[in-house]
Amino acid sequence: MGIKLTKRAVDAITPSEKDAYHFDSDLHGFGLKCTPHGRKVYIVQYRIHGRKRRMVIGPHGSPWTPTTARLEASRLLGVVAEGNDPADIKRKEKTRPTIAELCELYLQEGVTIKKESTLATDRGRITRHILPLLGKKRAHLVKRVDVQRFMKAVADGKTAADIKTKARGRAIVKGGKGTANRTLELLGGIFAFAIDREIMTTNPVHGVKKFPRGKRERFLTAEELGRLGDALQKAEAEGVNLFAIAAIRLLVLSGCRRGEILNLEWTHVDFDIGCLRLPDSKTGAKIVQLGAAALEILAALPRIEDQPFVIPGSIHGKPLVGLPRIWRKIRDWADLTDVRIHDLRHAFASIVVQGGMGLPIVGALLGHSDTATTQRYAHLSADPLKLAADRISETIAAAMTGKTGEVVPFRKSG
Repeated sequence: MGIKLTKRAVDAITPSEKDAYHFDSDLHGFGLKCTPHGRKVYIVQYRIHGRKRRMVIGPHGSPWTPTTARLEASRLLGVVAEGNDPADIKRKEKTRPTIAELCELYLQEGVTIKKESTLATDRGRITRHILPLLGKKRAHLVKRVDVQRFMKAVADGKTAADIKTKARGRAIVKGGKGTANRTLELLGGIFAFAIDREIMTTNPVHGVKKFPRGKRERFLTAEELGRLGDALQKAEAEGVNLFAIAAIRLLVLSGCRRGEILNLEWTHVDFDIGCLRLPDSKTGAKIVQLGAAALEILAALPRIEDQPFVIPGSIHGKPLVGLPRIWRKIRDWADLTDVRIHDLRHAFASIVVQGGMGLPIVGALLGHSDTATTQRYAHLSADPLKLAADRISETIAAAMTGKTGEVVPFRKSG
């Protein structure tokens, strides 16, 4: 006969000279092991395929109380009733990869089509956000709620750190909602890779909502562009690095990304056609059409012997690396302290859209591989229905006034 394993009964059990087993009177197979040192552990005992097996549930104390241990024992005995051995299942579970092991496999075999720069960013997000929060968890056990908690932790700055990377290098990890969104995309890709390798059957990222995208795009007005032009002229007069000034002008006039201009080589510039032939970019190889003003800047730049870069740095054979510092000085002079270097690309795009050239043209000029990226500029373009209504009303008004071919707007009477 056993005893009813309640908290009072378990607390009353005293250690003996050897391991003692006390089985529950209500649930057959559920028991408690008490060691000579007084350690109490919940167990479940069962028979399967003619063999008697004993499996540890967990030690007495949080989270294993008589009630929670009884529920787990009941679940395990249900597994046995279905013809499966829970001990074998548990042993196999321990061989399933953790998130850390899955990430390592992903970086080895799942990123063959990614650029090295993108891969470096992935490694950083894995090392600084994913591994600290999810690394030890078995990949197949990750649920949607775990991903949601992960998102909140990154957004709240739980993974923020100031890391020494080189002799004089630092990596300042801030976290935030934007970082959480981008890391979620990477995590979804890692889980998709796991499904492809039959490590997982579902992707727990599916259904997890991203944080609302902050409206970070900053579009410069004509007056602000004028102030920027004045600040660049002031920089020239004060002897600021002429290549840095040229780089800023090229960013505004071409819509290129900062890296595309700073890593631009003379062999990439086609003056005959009037374009840049970039062998690599964020979206792969592409051709950037240039206007006359941008070509004039390029033509006026001095070329340094044995220096391949259009915007050379102080170290021979290397591109300029101090543009952000120079940009901060120039934007202060222009009273544009909230404008980032990347916003110069937005300024270019906004002028294109407001000029009525349409989103497909914007996407082509900026080299967008995804039309959804171009849609961020949609609110700047004129409403096609409004344009159509204006044109129709102007045509009708011209006809009614007898001025065929002449645009005459309606006027309110009296």
